[in-house]
Amino acid sequence: MTTQEFLDFMNSGKQVKAECGVHQTMHRLSQEAIRITMEINNHYHTPDEINALMSELIGAPVEVGLFPPFYTDCGKNINLGKGVFINAGCKFQDQGGIYIGDGALIGHNTVPTDFCPKNVTT
Repeated sequence: MTTQEFLDFMNSGKQVKAECGVHQTMHRLSQEAIRITMEINNHYHTPDEINALMSELIGAPVEVGLFPPFYTDCGKNINLGKGVFINAGCKFQDQGGIYIGDGALIGHNTVPTDFCPKNVTT
């Protein structure tokens, strides 16, 4: 399963069943997110290096301000607008999709979960 197929499934609101292809992809992406966030959190990085690591984590180019530590359970379903600042200690639970608009300032220890999925209506 590709990352895009995973994101499409997760953004559809369908239930993930244990040991299926979606679950296996979720685990693979979580391991990648752990690797990248460990790098962010355990070494000093310049703002440019932070942006490169966050771009790798998210899978798209970003320019953000970030004060580590930062944690996420997936990374690939985070969508950040321009000029976003993420303060220390945030934990993003993004498997269902997090959308943060331009100029947002995210406070210390914030835990956003599933903000405004684009493809799901209630």
